[in-house]
Amino acid sequence: MDVAVRHPFVTSPVPQWPMDLRILLGIALGLAVVWAAFILLSSFLRPKDVPIGEVVRVVPDVVRMLRAIGGDHASPLDVRLALVGLLVWLVSPIDLIPELIPVLGPMDDAVVAVVAVVALRYVRRRVGVAGMRARWRGTGDGFALLGRVVGFAGSE
Repeated sequence: MDVAVRHPFVTSPVPQWPMDLRILLGIALGLAVVWAAFILLSSFLRPKDVPIGEVVRVVPDVVRMLRAIGGDHASPLDVRLALVGLLVWLVSPIDLIPELIPVLGPMDDAVVAVVAVVALRYVRRRVGVAGMRARWRGTGDGFALLGRVVGFAGSE
């Protein structure tokens, strides 16, 4: 079997990789670029003044609010689809980058947090702060914290 293929314009032989290896290499490169873009995006989007412990305490209230928005047929269809997509990604056992890849594997969980913040910002733009507040079942302080994370003043 000939390993090299001659191209009419190239004088030296060009190595011919098996098709499967090129596809896998392209997928790996694409995943690395997407991962790097998300990490770069997270450095711009993350709130600097919000401790992670406070955010974790508000998560159940955020889930209840998102469930109320997603279940409300008055909410725009694209918002409900975005929330379903976020939910599918969160519960999916498949990682963007497998955990067994050192350093990069565990860091893709940060990408999920960035995507959640981006989805919440999208919900805020489409539903409005008043619509989010109407469906909020938590404390006023929790909503103010959500406002700091998502990028609106909690009292709006």
